[in-house]
Amino acid sequence: MKNVILILFLLGTFTELKAQISSEDALALQYFQSGDFEKAVPLFEKLFQKSKDLSYYDPYFNALLKTKQFNQADKLVKSLLKDNPSNFIFSVDIGRIFLEKNEQEKAADWFNNLIRTMPPEEFAIKDLAITLYRAEAYDYSIKALLTGRKLINQKNAFTFELLSLYRFKKDKQMLIQEYINLLNINPEALTQAQRTLGGIFEGKEDYAVLKSEILRFLQKDSQSIALTELLTWQYIQQKEFDMALKQTLALDRRLKESGLRVFELSKIMTSNNAYEQAFESLNYLISKGSSNQFYIPAKIELLTIKSRQLNSKKASKEELINLENDYNVLLSEFGRKRETVLAIRQLAYLQAYYLEKPKLAAQQMEALLDLADLQKQLIGEIKLELGDIYILSGEVWEATLLFGQVEKDFANEPMGQEAKFKNGKLAYFQGDFLWSKAQLDILKSSTSQLIANDALNLSLLISSNLNTKNDSLALQKYAKADFLFFKNQTEQALNILDSINILYPENSLRDDIAMLKSKIFINNNSVDEAIKQLQEIINVHVSELWVDDALFLLAEIYEVKTKQTDKAMELYQKIFSDFPGSLLVLEARQRFRKLRGDHLNEVLNPNF
Repeated sequence: MKNVILILFLLGTFTELKAQISSEDALALQYFQSGDFEKAVPLFEKLFQKSKDLSYYDPYFNALLKTKQFNQADKLVKSLLKDNPSNFIFSVDIGRIFLEKNEQEKAADWFNNLIRTMPPEEFAIKDLAITLYRAEAYDYSIKALLTGRKLINQKNAFTFELLSLYRFKKDKQMLIQEYINLLNINPEALTQAQRTLGGIFEGKEDYAVLKSEILRFLQKDSQSIALTELLTWQYIQQKEFDMALKQTLALDRRLKESGLRVFELSKIMTSNNAYEQAFESLNYLISKGSSNQFYIPAKIELLTIKSRQLNSKKASKEELINLENDYNVLLSEFGRKRETVLAIRQLAYLQAYYLEKPKLAAQQMEALLDLADLQKQLIGEIKLELGDIYILSGEVWEATLLFGQVEKDFANEPMGQEAKFKNGKLAYFQGDFLWSKAQLDILKSSTSQLIANDALNLSLLISSNLNTKNDSLALQKYAKADFLFFKNQTEQALNILDSINILYPENSLRDDIAMLKSKIFINNNSVDEAIKQLQEIINVHVSELWVDDALFLLAEIYEVKTKQTDKAMELYQKIFSDFPGSLLVLEARQRFRKLRGDHLNEVLNPNF
């Protein structure tokens, strides 16, 4: 019985002690986190002395440093180091005390001695480097790793740890050298090297250093594929497409490849309007012969470039007919099959929107749906395009049916939501505004940000312009102009837009008219006129619906058309600063960071 009472007494005492410690623990942590280190020190000291739990050491030691109780900190660390001589935390913390006391030379001697005397073991070397990193002694962390390489006689050891440190310190020169060394033994790291260097480089000077270092290494080993690819990447970043193509063609010939890297480069050059170099690359692929896998894609891509060139200017009817003939020649040579689907779609678009042949274009697309083994996604895209062409030819019911099919086949997917939006916009074109708005309101929560934004804008346009009879009549005119723009009949669309303010001088569509005009002018490559309309929205209609969209379009013009990066960045920043609720915030922020040279989704791993 006495033993039972004793046990119960001891249990009660232990529980009471544990509760007391827990309470003091919480209070000490609260003081530490709030920066009240004077109050935190005695509590942590008491907790540590009672429990000897090393989890209290770090906040206790840091609180001592914050309150400049260096003698007590020194005594604490040395007592623990005596019992744990192989634990680098305590030995590095002695160096931290020197740093806090501003005794830089003593700190340097101490850290250098730790590095000089560390054991020649990979784990121990890495352990010391991590501990130095956590102590913010970054240069000594790097020195430990470089010295460690020599100690264990492995010149490529600790590569990824060093890369992390160089990236964190933004030491571009050493980062370049380390990646070049890595690529010589591990070519698979090329994508990582491109992503990291692209994120940390700030201008042409950085790329020039990279080029110089690569060329220096290639003089020693001209056969390095990874370094040649990195050099090509550098040329692409600098838009030196002549040099990029030269390297790519040489590599394709040397490795006796099928032309994949050449074809991929041609796409990049086309998207950057480097048409001359793109033509050269595609003709190189065609010269490989009709048995080559890129023979047909290269011929189609040549026509794609011709089409882009015509779209960038006011193409004549003769030029458009010649392009149509080029497509027909290609299809006569290779036939209508899966490999030429893209060419058929491009030809149908040309015929429907530029040559006023919607019936013929519809026949082209209908024939595509009869081809076997087309992927479901591709069939959906063809149906959406065919539905648009049916609208042009006046076959509205057929268009509605096709959009309905796609909406059903791709329920709760972006393509299905796009089909629903197209049906809603078709009703708007026809003047059935209430039914259109009902469909658009469903799409406000679309998983596709673009569709959600378009649906919201069109729904608000309708609801804001049905209040009076004149508003409704003005909206009907506006919808007709929008439909003409959809049909690529831009002059007629502009004429109707100009007439609205004359016919209905009190209408509430002025900002909407300016926005639609800006889109038409962008389509017509009338950049100055587009800028004028967008600036009117931003300056005059500042409280209206389209301001964030106008800012985004204007920023896009400065980024893509006029190459005024600073102006584009300023406008993108204004969107996410002044319009935090806009659906364009995410895209504007990403574009701003891209133009600024940020590298997203890359963080330093403190544990290497």
